[in-house]
Amino acid sequence: MGIAFLCREFLQQDTAQLKFKRSKKPSKLPTVFTHQEATEVINHIPYPFKLATQLMYGSGLRLNETLRLRVEDIDLENSALTVRSGKGDKDRQSLLPRSLHDALKTQIEKVQLLHNEDLRNGFGNVYMPNAIARKYPARSKSLGWQYLFPANKLSIDPRSDKKMRHHVMDRTLQSYVRKALLQTSIVKKAGCHTFRHSFATRLLEAGTDLRNIQELLGHTDIKTTQIYTHVAGLHHSGVISPLDR
Repeated sequence: MGIAFLCREFLQQDTAQLKFKRSKKPSKLPTVFTHQEATEVINHIPYPFKLATQLMYGSGLRLNETLRLRVEDIDLENSALTVRSGKGDKDRQSLLPRSLHDALKTQIEKVQLLHNEDLRNGFGNVYMPNAIARKYPARSKSLGWQYLFPANKLSIDPRSDKKMRHHVMDRTLQSYVRKALLQTSIVKKAGCHTFRHSFATRLLEAGTDLRNIQELLGHTDIKTTQIYTHVAGLHHSGVISPLDR
């Protein structure tokens, strides 16, 4: 493509008759934890980062999707959560593990205590998308719009120059996951996104329809989701190595 562009745009040569194909990005299988490995890593992470990691594994969330969750995105009654403006600026719903209900209730209570303190100190605003901020300006101080994983300190928001409470930084959670991995015997090249890969693989192994997994992950193209069939298929194909015979 680079040579064709050079010939066409700079050398003014006709490239219409050239038969060339676009290079394809090499396809790599995702790294996946076993359930025991995922649990082991999670158990080495302190609260509340442990809860955030559990949501990545239990709900298939990306790192930033997890950290950007608001209190009102958690639906305990229906065991669901809403991802706002995920990849491709799309909203979607995913599973909310029932085993996390109590921990989420506790986290929301802590967010409320912190938010009440901010309000008493004359703060309490949180960042809101421009369209919503213009339509509902008062909601920036509501509990529902507060981040589920708020930062420890207030900071100046560069978009509005207002002092408010942001969510915890992505590098902070990444650091805790790296430290947890070092405390285990796992030698896989893994990180936060490995929990999302593991979520999809576990669902596929359990017989969940590929289309349902696609919706839960927020994939635009089913081909992106199909990569997990290669990972899960290795363990459920029934093929036996000749050495084991």
